[in-house]
Amino acid sequence: MCGIAGFSGADVTPDGARPALERMIHPLAHRGPDGFGFHAEPGAALAHARLSIIDLATGDQPIHNERRTAWTVFNGEIFNYVELRRDLEARGHRFYTHSDTEVIVHLYDRYGDDFVQHLNGQFAIALWDGERRRLVLARDRAGIRPLYHAHRHGRVWFASEVKSLLAVLPECAQLNPRALMQTLTYWAPVDPDTLYEGVQSLPPGCLLSIEADGSQHLRPYWNWTFPDAAETAPSRYPLSVEQATAELRTLLVDAVRLQLRADVPVGAYLSGGLDSSGIVALIKGFTDTPVRTFSVAFEDGEFDESEHQQAMVRHLGTDHTTLRCTRRDIGEAFPRLIRHTETPVLRTAPVPLMLLAGSVREHGYKVVLTGEGADEVFGGYDLFKEAKVRRFWARQPDSRLRPRLLERLYGYLRNSPVSHPGFAQSFFGQGMEHLHRPVFAHVPRWTTSQRALGFLSPDLRAASTSWDPLDAYEQTLPPEIMAWSPLARDQYVEAKSLLAGYLLSSQGDRVAMANSIEGRFPYLDHRVIEFANRLPPSFKIRGMTEKYLLRRALADLLPADIVQRTKQPYRAPDSQSFFFDGKPLDYVAELLAPASIRDAGYFEPQAVSRLVEKCRQGRATGFADNQAFVGILSTMLVHRQLNETRTAPHAHRATDAPLAVPAG
Repeated sequence: MCGIAGFSGADVTPDGARPALERMIHPLAHRGPDGFGFHAEPGAALAHARLSIIDLATGDQPIHNERRTAWTVFNGEIFNYVELRRDLEARGHRFYTHSDTEVIVHLYDRYGDDFVQHLNGQFAIALWDGERRRLVLARDRAGIRPLYHAHRHGRVWFASEVKSLLAVLPECAQLNPRALMQTLTYWAPVDPDTLYEGVQSLPPGCLLSIEADGSQHLRPYWNWTFPDAAETAPSRYPLSVEQATAELRTLLVDAVRLQLRADVPVGAYLSGGLDSSGIVALIKGFTDTPVRTFSVAFEDGEFDESEHQQAMVRHLGTDHTTLRCTRRDIGEAFPRLIRHTETPVLRTAPVPLMLLAGSVREHGYKVVLTGEGADEVFGGYDLFKEAKVRRFWARQPDSRLRPRLLERLYGYLRNSPVSHPGFAQSFFGQGMEHLHRPVFAHVPRWTTSQRALGFLSPDLRAASTSWDPLDAYEQTLPPEIMAWSPLARDQYVEAKSLLAGYLLSSQGDRVAMANSIEGRFPYLDHRVIEFANRLPPSFKIRGMTEKYLLRRALADLLPADIVQRTKQPYRAPDSQSFFFDGKPLDYVAELLAPASIRDAGYFEPQAVSRLVEKCRQGRATGFADNQAFVGILSTMLVHRQLNETRTAPHAHRATDAPLAVPAG
């Protein structure tokens, strides 16, 4: 894990590049506190901030090929580098390090841009081909590692985080209204959009090449594809449930084995649910790697899973650390979170994970394995079961019994929408007219979050009324999606929106790297995803039992109550984390004051004041109010950061000369 930055262009020279590289890489020191590396030659300049995990002695980047014609910096890990190196050496390639990074340049020499097809890992790669004078940017399949780029002043600039780009392109420190509306609806901007004008995110599973003549080519090399619905009927699937269970177990064991590769100790998160418990059980049962486990606990029983966490600790016998997180901890750490996410969020859930990563670092660890991704891959969320019931209900819309199945969902919520049957039918009956659209499952969620658009300023609200979020999102979907099963359509939208845009970013990479921690995700091994995508839907959700096949694959490794436990998503207290003794935290009062809201220009001051008062009185109990409050507050924090960027003494433009180098 690391941070990368750099640029390419016809005017780039070795002597002139270093100051800009310094300015770009120093803001990424939290991603790579173990040292910086630089390479510049005519046409390109690369910088790297290192978090040493593999090949501590000789793995410094940038790294080159044998002829020193190809150079790379990358963030992440190539888990199958041992096997790749063995094959490349057999084909005559000579290595000068023991790092996973070096396989990238050798694979590029042999396979060109298809080198990415050989990688099993989580990565953001920048590679400069000096002979052909071309820059290649590539991002891992699921979108675990971020990579941003901007095209300014005749150059292509890239970095692991936007703050690195803003250090040399302060003109990009302008909020993109369309991306804000996307965030307040879908929970994140839609790739390639970002919150920043002129800055793009490289989509997951894509490779971007910038050629010597300035032409650019964006090529998807992988996607969450599914077979046609007819091919996933159990009668046509080649494996029985028993055979599929055995194959899944084999895949998971190998994914965990590969992701344990490190030259430093490895830890694991243990939430008390099936997914993280399964990862730890696989480590204990099939490897000889010692593992330390970590978990977060809450003072509020609605969010706390300590009982289940401790049961798993006893069952597995791990050395365990629990971080106890209070509402005040969340509220006070929230500004730090937004400095690292660089984008608004709609929930506070990333904050405890950021604090937990800090605890991991304090205990001397740099790497943790987590259970993230299992719900997307194996159909674990209530959203999937909810959509299944709503489709069943739609076949007999006058039925009074079919919608009662919804009462089996969301039991973990204190103010559950299913607690009153009449309200449940009204709430989940929303969007039934969209039954045959690929975004059908997500209509209730997006309808709830989209209510935050009602707080926008008049100008932005006027723009939002002409924007249809369902039409807009469907324009990003592959044309073949309607041939897939309904569950496959739901999984695809979830993987492309919430998983890549929010969970792996604001709640994943950013909170871990804020503490120089690398998170690893065995359930997102692309082989596991591809296997799961071919499964019949009934192997994922059987009746109202989610993750059916995964439960079978882990059944003999875990206590029965963990295997049979209904999914309880990880959550944290939202608006109640910002008010104490009837008063908001000081920074909350300042940022959400009518004058501050008016000056920023994104939201309507009176509407925000009414929402703040509702939250202060503890009457914001539903998702819509809480998400709107957190979204508005985090947007204002981003706005403050943008102002600081534009006015910072070191905010030189990329064309300024001379360029000042900041102190480390």
